[in-house]
Amino acid sequence: MGGRLLLIYAGLVVVLGSVVAGYLLERGNLLVLLQPAELLIIGGGALGIVLISCPTRNLRILVKTIFSIRGGSYTRETYLEALKVLYVLFHIGRGAERSALEAHVETPQESEIFGAHPSLLADIEATQFICDSFRMALSAGLTAEEVARLMTLDIDVQRSGRLQPIRTLVNVADSLPGLGIVAAVLGVVVTMQALGGPAVEIGQKVAAALVGTFLGILACYGAISPLSGRLDYLGRARAEFLQVLRVSISAFFHGASPLVAAEAGRRSTPLDLRPSLDEMETQLRREKIPLTRAQQEAIAASEAAGEVVST
Repeated sequence: MGGRLLLIYAGLVVVLGSVVAGYLLERGNLLVLLQPAELLIIGGGALGIVLISCPTRNLRILVKTIFSIRGGSYTRETYLEALKVLYVLFHIGRGAERSALEAHVETPQESEIFGAHPSLLADIEATQFICDSFRMALSAGLTAEEVARLMTLDIDVQRSGRLQPIRTLVNVADSLPGLGIVAAVLGVVVTMQALGGPAVEIGQKVAAALVGTFLGILACYGAISPLSGRLDYLGRARAEFLQVLRVSISAFFHGASPLVAAEAGRRSTPLDLRPSLDEMETQLRREKIPLTRAQQEAIAASEAAGEVVST
């Protein structure tokens, strides 16, 4: 997470540093860019646009989404961890042993399967997506098509929810150059009022007016627009991850073996993050499959029989 934040900060530094460095090379005066009135017009106007365009519910989503920009990065290991958890769940849920899944999906925080993969367990939304899908299939006796339909609906709703704050930021970014022009026009009005005064004073007012346009364009293309682009990327990455879970779970409920269901998920993984088949098989073979209650009872009965014979 720290590395991702560092990358964002580095990008902002590069943008602002390049602009300031170029301005200084042209022997510009940085003090001229400090125009509180222009900042108030542009910043206050942008805030007003957000308040007008967003109901209270969307404001909360917007704030939460902006703070979530620190996370959401998926790696090859992230996908492998998810496939390993699903593989173990598939093994337990085969045939008549499907009821053994209930304890794991009802309380994943107490499950040894999820506990062995804390990175996935920490992803609350993904864990709920997996557990809710299994729980509905087991408790309601849904068909494979119905389970797949529910998961697709869930992914679509989550994608729609993530698009709402992005649309707000895009609207703000689109309005910032216009707000810069508003600030510039007001600066020109002030300049016209000062005509007939000292040339130095008129020049300062013209410079202040132009700063408004500059700040609006810079805020649009140097900050808000890239921010909305990053949030859009995070939303797409999230949808890709949930899609892998959906494909794998759907394949299992359609009758695929645990390995084939995991392979279906691997094939739906983005190419740059997709593990090889050999790598996935090696990782899956290392997974410990918890014994079901029937297996435990059989082992206990066998041990008890052995003790009786030895006695």
